[in-house]
Amino acid sequence: MEWLNYHHLHYFWVVAREGSILRACEKLLVSQPTVSTQIRKLEKSLGEKLFARVGRNLVLNDAGRTVYRYADEIFSLGQEIPDAIRGKSSLHELKLVVGVADVLSKLIAYRLLEPALRLSEPVYFTCRDGKAEELLADLAVHRLDLVLSDTPVTPTIRVRAFNHLLGECGISIFGTAALARRYRRNFPQSLNGAPMLLPTENTSLRQVMDQWFQSQGIRPAAAAEFEDSALLKVFGEAGLGLFPAPTVIEREVQQQYRVRTAGRIESAKTHFYAISTERKLRHPAVKAISEAARGSLFSEPT
Repeated sequence: MEWLNYHHLHYFWVVAREGSILRACEKLLVSQPTVSTQIRKLEKSLGEKLFARVGRNLVLNDAGRTVYRYADEIFSLGQEIPDAIRGKSSLHELKLVVGVADVLSKLIAYRLLEPALRLSEPVYFTCRDGKAEELLADLAVHRLDLVLSDTPVTPTIRVRAFNHLLGECGISIFGTAALARRYRRNFPQSLNGAPMLLPTENTSLRQVMDQWFQSQGIRPAAAAEFEDSALLKVFGEAGLGLFPAPTVIEREVQQQYRVRTAGRIESAKTHFYAISTERKLRHPAVKAISEAARGSLFSEPT
């Protein structure tokens, strides 16, 4: 029986996590030739190259991703042993590291992630918020298990990842009770000239809204633009204009921001994706997220 050299495997694991040999050297406190030698020895023992060079960066190839999944489980479990012996954690606790695109409503992120909390086996979440391209870069080097976004990975983004459509829904227009009552009459034509608080142009929701406005010949009076969707809703709560949000969170928006619905735009669709490095979802928590979204969340009556 041929045994794997776990010392070589550990060096590989750190390089894959850090995304470069240089950062791995800083983490391991060893020289670059030492790390490079250890990885070459691992590749020789396995009979496979594990990295591909893209520009100045090292990227895991198919064999490297397979080895990384095993290495990550091996060393993650190893790190848990001291705490488990002291009674601080369970060796069987599921871990999930999720990246949430900053343009995605946090109310939707919660609705998407919440089914994983209902699993019989406890799930320990780490949630990171950031720009989609930065999160996808972390996904590529396996710092993240999953990215939630309202836009899919496109061929222009040089990351080997797969889009898993979780669902789609229409858009609701909200405002204070007075504004909603005023613009509910003759909706959606009433939106022509109406004060609107809109997401910035780099967001999927804004692009969908702009396309719909153009198709309907409607020109609202843009009162302000916001990159942060929560801040947009706060200004909407203050009565500075109407604002859009996905219909799937209509009740939550009404309750949290004390607003009313002026109308719904069913023909303007927003989409939501789970993005992973796996073609087929295997992580129990990720499967729960996907199944709940497809089976109930986006089919719920509003």
